[in-house]
Amino acid sequence: MPTATTVTATSPLVAPGHGSGLLDVVRYRYLLKLLVRKEMRVRYRGSVMGLLWSYVKPGVQFAVFYFAMGEFLKLNESVPNFAVYLFSGIVVINFYTEAFGNATRSVVGNAPLIKKIFLPRELFSVSSAWVAAIHFLPQLIVLLVACFVTGWRPGVVQILAGLLGFVIVAVLSVGLGLLFGAVNVLYRDFENIVDLLLMIVTWTSPVLYDWQKVAAATGGPNSLFMTLYQLNPVTAAVELFHWAFWYPTGDVRDAVAPVVLPPHLLWSGLWGLLIALVMLALGQFVFRRIEGRFAQEL
Repeated sequence: MPTATTVTATSPLVAPGHGSGLLDVVRYRYLLKLLVRKEMRVRYRGSVMGLLWSYVKPGVQFAVFYFAMGEFLKLNESVPNFAVYLFSGIVVINFYTEAFGNATRSVVGNAPLIKKIFLPRELFSVSSAWVAAIHFLPQLIVLLVACFVTGWRPGVVQILAGLLGFVIVAVLSVGLGLLFGAVNVLYRDFENIVDLLLMIVTWTSPVLYDWQKVAAATGGPNSLFMTLYQLNPVTAAVELFHWAFWYPTGDVRDAVAPVVLPPHLLWSGLWGLLIALVMLALGQFVFRRIEGRFAQEL
């Protein structure tokens, strides 16, 4: 049995802001799993169905979209398989809003742990993104079922495009979660600011409409505004999911008027990933600068 001296020698305490940052999350991955389990148990405490609600809700949501918007509002006439188009964008937005929003509140929400024990504080933001990914999986399964029913036949590049879209949102959510989660400790107004930003993102991303409407209203597909619009990592991720899940479906392939993808979609995705990585580095930098004040501010 190791002595206290041995444990201290192999696992020395590190002053906040002087550790290895996100690398400590890998070293303390067992604690990360415990935090994820804690959040899941708190989320579904007292629930009979528990995680099954994560499957029921997106299934009902897709059915509502299919009948209310696709059939009743006749949006299938302008966008083939509109329900699949809409849902493939919504799953991205849902993942982003849950991961980013919860990561922003994660440090303040875990104040008792921060004040009592030593652990890398980045674990809270990463665990929030992990929990969001767990809830993303049932939505993805519902989307895949809908895709197969509508004749989904993707290529390898399209599958990789969907994976790229997921990575973009995951990296961006953790980076912004670190940034706003740290600042939120000092100024709690940022919780409300993030809520407003997430609402704006939902309506400015091509989820309820297609990119051609944006291009027509802003001077064409090669306009400066359209280029900046496509550089938004969330927009790039949504369009990559459209390419991966909606574009290879039967009605889209067999449409009388060929469906046109946004220009330079793959490059937009790569730029979106680069921007997400920059935000991750910025978020980690700000987080480590403020981390030393967490205990006294909380």
